[in-house]
Amino acid sequence: MATDNRQNTRPASGGAARPQGTRFKTNAAPQGGSYRPSSYGRPATGGAGSHARPSARSGHVQPAYVRPSAQKKTSPVPVIIAVVVAIAVVAGFLIFALPAITGMFVGGQETEQVEAGVEVQVSIPEGSSGDQIASILSEAGVIPDPQDYYAAVKAQNADMQLKPGDYLFTTLQDPDEVITQLIAGPNVAGVTLTIPEGLTVAQTASRVEEVYGIPAADFEAQAKASAYVADYPFLEGVADDSLEGFLYPKTYTFSGTPTADTIIRAMLDQYQAEVASALDFESARSLVSERYGIDMSDYDFLILASIVEREGLDDEQRANVASTFYNRLEIGMALQSDATMMYVTGGEVTAEDLKQESPYNTYLNQGLTPTPICAPSLNSIQAVLDPPDTNYLYFFITHDEVYFSETYDEHRQSYE
Repeated sequence: MATDNRQNTRPASGGAARPQGTRFKTNAAPQGGSYRPSSYGRPATGGAGSHARPSARSGHVQPAYVRPSAQKKTSPVPVIIAVVVAIAVVAGFLIFALPAITGMFVGGQETEQVEAGVEVQVSIPEGSSGDQIASILSEAGVIPDPQDYYAAVKAQNADMQLKPGDYLFTTLQDPDEVITQLIAGPNVAGVTLTIPEGLTVAQTASRVEEVYGIPAADFEAQAKASAYVADYPFLEGVADDSLEGFLYPKTYTFSGTPTADTIIRAMLDQYQAEVASALDFESARSLVSERYGIDMSDYDFLILASIVEREGLDDEQRANVASTFYNRLEIGMALQSDATMMYVTGGEVTAEDLKQESPYNTYLNQGLTPTPICAPSLNSIQAVLDPPDTNYLYFFITHDEVYFSETYDEHRQSYE
């Protein structure tokens, strides 16, 4: 539970190379646009030929009769052909060019024909932005034009009233009706799955089996980063092909019997909405680098947050635990967290366990563990992104006692 096992052994110190992480950047919001072809004018015509009469000159005899030059007649055939060609060009533009140009303003693809009135189910993750909701509804064919959706949101002043959850809509539904339902809340009744903070993938799989009957082994087999990295870029570069830490703790509702893939995607959607897209990792990276001289990737932050989650019992404790761990990392001191070995043993940690060789043994190894050890709460993630500035190097936490210390002597006194 506490960082220093209740042994009278002073932690070893030393430096270790930190694993480098991958920086991620998300973003994406639906854009609409319209195109109006410019008008074309018909070319101007005109111009007539002039004829001059010959003048009489001395020494020459004018003929008795001069036949006037006949005016050349123009055939109407070329004009008719030109008109036909022009009509064909305009028709071709309207049929082919205009939809292509319009497509560039609405996402670069021609809009597929959607059959109206087809019932579809959509899930709006908690914390979704207005643009994300519009994108989800548009991809499902619920709203034919995102611009109409935005207009309906504005008309109903519904920006802050839209509720997350599972909904049944019909394709090409009236945007005002869609907004009204989003304000009212989810209209799909189903079985709820509650995933508390601090669970591992294996523990989450057991919960899923209890609620939906999906074998835990099947869920764990499906929970591989390689199966989802194409759709969730924040999974790029994770260790051991593991989704550990990313199955966001929340209460989920699914109608019928969902598949393991459906559940995992709902959890990753939630992580995207509440963590990857919502939190300022760049500012945190700068703060930690300047204060502690430590380079952290997004994945490193998640790993540390998972350890903090399992060490503290409330938000205040976890904030101070985060600060303590940063102080240790700064001076090359091992984290010495029992929680990281509990990830290996699955239960209480003994003195013998702490001698066991494992990449998750933070008594024998400096730095962070290869992967997160659980799915941390949002507050634990925020604690490692913006830790309090302390000089703590030790802590001792039980349900009855909490001590944070700057020196080892103070630490020993706290539990003796």
